[in-house]
Amino acid sequence: MTTAAQSNEVSERVDLWLRMYRQMLAIRLFETQVNELYTRALMPGLAHLYIGEEAVAVGVCEALHRTDYITSTHRGHGHCLAKGASPDRMFAELLGKEAGYCKGKGGSMHIADPATGNLGANAIVCGSAGIATGAAFSAKRLGTGQVAVCFFGEGALGQGVLYEVMNLAELFKLPVVYVCENNLYTEYTHYSETTAGDILMRASAFGLEAASVDGQDVRAVYGVAARLVENARRGEGPAFLVCNTYRYHGHHVGDINREYYRSKQEEQIWKTQRDPIANLGHWLIEQKLADAGTLDCWQSELEFEMEKSVAFAIAAPYPGIDQVEQDVYA
Repeated sequence: MTTAAQSNEVSERVDLWLRMYRQMLAIRLFETQVNELYTRALMPGLAHLYIGEEAVAVGVCEALHRTDYITSTHRGHGHCLAKGASPDRMFAELLGKEAGYCKGKGGSMHIADPATGNLGANAIVCGSAGIATGAAFSAKRLGTGQVAVCFFGEGALGQGVLYEVMNLAELFKLPVVYVCENNLYTEYTHYSETTAGDILMRASAFGLEAASVDGQDVRAVYGVAARLVENARRGEGPAFLVCNTYRYHGHHVGDINREYYRSKQEEQIWKTQRDPIANLGHWLIEQKLADAGTLDCWQSELEFEMEKSVAFAIAAPYPGIDQVEQDVYA
């Protein structure tokens, strides 16, 4: 006989899967609008699209509390949104507007939102590893019960600071989870040409629990991330998680012709067979947890939300000239 507690648990799990689907779709549609803003010459500078990798940010951030910390990367819009950022203020930041999270002064690669625990994206490869580890150190010293997650790409595996902070994190048993988003390409070079040895062994050599997961399966990402996060929260120390994923677009929005470093056939296989949103949608329908009409309705709702958010950002004012020296630190 199914108890009331079991029924509630199943209901909560279904709500989680539906929420993760909507969040991944929201990130996909946000990034689609970012690409359009760039091609319409409305956005200054470049952006690095997260399309294809949505399951990593959503699966990991769903395992966190609002007060937990994250640090992000140059490809960080998905992390920001998954942790609770609002699309309208995100777009405003991308367009350099005062309504943005950093008053228009951070841009695409330096968005931060302390209210949701987002300590900031970072244009420096592995530049936030020390920040996340320091946040975990403060959480342990203060006894807040918070956990820090550090997102980075596989290119960061070539940065020495990563190994310095993992060493310290293990020595002090800090509540930090290092999440490597291995999208196969370090800019324009396959990671196998730049990264020697076993990636997981790099972390386990320091004593960290090291795990790998299919980064296109949001339920799998959540399952592993939730376990590692709660272990860290209980004081069991840091962990290292490799999420194997893929970016559908180029290294940045200007990287259009990619055939000199990866084939169109490879891209199509990932898009048609490994898409995290489509695959979760098919599973939800097969399990009779949602129907195609509901998913289509969510698509329309979120498209409208993104269009409205873009309109807000375009209409928002730029910061005044009197603010040029404010919020700038050396």
